[in-house]
Amino acid sequence: MKKVIFSMAIAAFLLSCGGGDSEKKEATDATTEPAKTEATTDLSDNPDYQKGMAIVADPKNLCLTCHKIDEKLVGPAYRDVANKYESTDANISMLAEKVVKGGTGVWGEVAMPANTVISLDDAKAAVKYVLLLRNK
Repeated sequence: MKKVIFSMAIAAFLLSCGGGDSEKKEATDATTEPAKTEATTDLSDNPDYQKGMAIVADPKNLCLTCHKIDEKLVGPAYRDVANKYESTDANISMLAEKVVKGGTGVWGEVAMPANTVISLDDAKAAVKYVLLLRNK
């Protein structure tokens, strides 16, 4: 009887250890898959993203005085703007002009004041950055 129990215990131990290589390989493959997905959605290497983020973050441009990425402050959240407008040349030009000249009525009663310290080219770069924040 002891031999049967001992044999069953060894068999159970060997079965529980067997096939571990394929399970480890699958687990490794599963953990590397999200990294591939993250790399495709990572915008930090995008030059439009880098340039626009630097312009938006520059305190002299006053962008972050009224806007945040995911929360409405005085003005709309950048992500809300990105989700409303597609990234087309026409929208980039129109939004950049609103950044420089100001605008009213699109996001409520609070008007966006003219931002005279930012150039039209920098405003376009900032808008390109904002539009890259679109939810996919």
